[in-house]
Amino acid sequence: MTLSPLRLKLLRDLRRLWAQALAIALVMAAGVATLVLGVGAHASLDRTRAAYYAENRFADLFADVTRAPCSLSVRIAAIDGVLAVQTRIARLALTRIDGMAEPGNAMLISSPGDDPAALNRLHLRLGRMPDPRASAEAVISEGFATAHALGPGDRFTVIMNGRARDILISGVALSPEYIYALGPGDMMPDERRFGIVWMSDKALAAAYDLEGAFSNVALKLAPGASEAAVIARLDDLLAPYGGTGAYGRKDQLSHAFLDAELQQLRGMSRVLPPIFLLVAAFLVNMTLARLVALEREQIGLLKAIGYGPLAIAGHYVEFVLAIAAFGIAIGFVAGAWLGAGLATLYARFFHFPFLIFSRDPSVYGIAALITLGAAVAGAANAVRSVAWLPPAVAMQPPAPVRYRRLFGDLFEAARFLRQSGVMVARHLLRWPLRTGASILGVALAGSVLVGSQWSSGSIDRMIDIAFFRSDRQDAMITFGEERPMAALHAAARLPGVMAAEPFRAVAARIGNGHVSRRVALMGKPEGDAELSRILGTDERPMSMPEDGVILSEALARILGVGIGDQVEVALLGGDRRHFTTPVSGISLGYLGLGAATSLEALGRMTGERGRVSGVHLALDPVRQADFFVTARKTPMTGFLSLLKVSLAKFRETLAENILIMVTVYTILGAIIAVGVVYNFARIALSEQGRELASLRVLGFTRAEVARILYAELAVVVLIAQPLGWLIGYGFAHAVVAAFSSELYRIPLVITRDVYATASLIVITSAIGSALLIRRRINRLDMIEVLKTRE
Repeated sequence: MTLSPLRLKLLRDLRRLWAQALAIALVMAAGVATLVLGVGAHASLDRTRAAYYAENRFADLFADVTRAPCSLSVRIAAIDGVLAVQTRIARLALTRIDGMAEPGNAMLISSPGDDPAALNRLHLRLGRMPDPRASAEAVISEGFATAHALGPGDRFTVIMNGRARDILISGVALSPEYIYALGPGDMMPDERRFGIVWMSDKALAAAYDLEGAFSNVALKLAPGASEAAVIARLDDLLAPYGGTGAYGRKDQLSHAFLDAELQQLRGMSRVLPPIFLLVAAFLVNMTLARLVALEREQIGLLKAIGYGPLAIAGHYVEFVLAIAAFGIAIGFVAGAWLGAGLATLYARFFHFPFLIFSRDPSVYGIAALITLGAAVAGAANAVRSVAWLPPAVAMQPPAPVRYRRLFGDLFEAARFLRQSGVMVARHLLRWPLRTGASILGVALAGSVLVGSQWSSGSIDRMIDIAFFRSDRQDAMITFGEERPMAALHAAARLPGVMAAEPFRAVAARIGNGHVSRRVALMGKPEGDAELSRILGTDERPMSMPEDGVILSEALARILGVGIGDQVEVALLGGDRRHFTTPVSGISLGYLGLGAATSLEALGRMTGERGRVSGVHLALDPVRQADFFVTARKTPMTGFLSLLKVSLAKFRETLAENILIMVTVYTILGAIIAVGVVYNFARIALSEQGRELASLRVLGFTRAEVARILYAELAVVVLIAQPLGWLIGYGFAHAVVAAFSSELYRIPLVITRDVYATASLIVITSAIGSALLIRRRINRLDMIEVLKTRE
């Protein structure tokens, strides 16, 4: 098959400009990869979660009670819209495991057994379900088992209602209810210190005096059923038995955190790929515009022999499409590989029993169309400027540049420069738009790197606020149920305790008009607390109000209220009081939605004063071991949190997840930086090849000629750095906005080292590009320059 002349020219151009074409293709590949990576990983996890929920019959509604008779399940099942009901016992307990000095924690739950109709069915990984008749057999969560190298046949100790019980492990399992197993007061899952233990209902009932009763219920709803109506009716039934308010999946802790992670992936796929593809489109436009200008005479010749404007425009569009196709192919492969790796990382972190990796053709099709559109859009403006010129005009060489005064006395001020410096200044200032476009291109490369690496300062800020300025206790004891204030004094007498502060948590729904949120309304001591403090938006500790509530920034923003406004409070426990109260302050916080008031005010609100849910403790480091031993034996200890352990786990988890993400996007950003800077250097050499060769004829050495081009490259790269920082800050702001959810917000804190690292990568790319084009400078054709261009 004979190729047309334009197709032959296309192949020759691609071969001649292969390095520049490859650089542009890699930039496009980075954009495609981020889109496939983000959308693919999100779709994979979403489908995996949906399949896991369906296969294991994850419940739709949940509710806790103090003690309700099992016979109540018949009335619950009769609620309109309820398909299935499962009553069970759920209690927090401490564990004692060899090799752990501090007590561990466990959530004890009635085992659903092998019943295929049961809700929240377990996915057995090892062993078998506990024998319903056995009082000391249990299935444990896989993460907990792995952390302690436990398996079927092993034993460990659980302190149940103050009594130590030796438990035989019959199996290891996963549960859709605890994909994200988070203990009370913890910020990150800690599988070493918190596990799920499923035992027979008979064993738990005997240990907690709940024969013929339950403390937790899960419901499955019929399709189309009104969740709000079922919750209202269920709350009415459970209220006499100490119900604390039913809630749906969106408020179930594991599901909510997984939802937040999926939102982050969705936000990433919506924010970062457009940024990368914007840079790619700009790079295509910059490269093709200068390439077309350099081939002006060839375009005129093509038009003179009969090729029309559309044919010529189509030729250059095909040139760009060929590059884009190669970039898309690389992006598909890289995106699928990275997406599979990211989805696997999340699946391991969230303990899915299987992973359905999504390779939806529509995602690849959308990525290809967006990339091709960006490439064509970048090429259109460049081609339009020349393709419609008359042949005679196009074939004429560009008129010689007339150097005259420009920008006032700027050139006069540059007289102190060496002759080569004046040449560089004149060349950059003679074409301000072209120079500005080059600076913007390099700045965009740096901005992508800033937008990819912003997280380190933000995470440090979250840790500083959460672990050093707000919660400063060494340990927190959460009671299994509310206790009188005497429990505070008992905790203060534990060995090693230097200070103790009480707190109370009451489930409530706080709203304004039709907008409301379920939160834990916290009661804290009046006056200046030292161990657990509420910080204002000015980062100063706040005193608890005698009346009203303090809302977190996020909750106040969702409700649309400020200081002095009234909010509606519906308590979900006790006698379920409803009242309005003023907003007395707005607090700073990055984790969850919060509301707080004084213990005295909370006592008036609930009608029960002098009650506490737990205590914050300051410990003597020398006597920590004594404290652990005694706390483990104390019946009131339902859950024990250790701040330093939580901090270490918080750092470890974020470091693992964020480091991987930052590394991926930094590599992609570095590819863009190399592509932009290398193309700029090659284009500058192509444009000035004749002038630089002329300097060689006039006696300049190769090193002197190279220094002129290098100086121009250095000026553009250095000027671009502050602009890149500014644009990068905007990119980072967009990413943070996409990542934020109701469960946690990420503050935007970009430290100097982020800007420094981004600039270092861009400058290194510039140095590498300069070294790559040095050979071309050495091969400048001095014979060609002596020929007349007519």
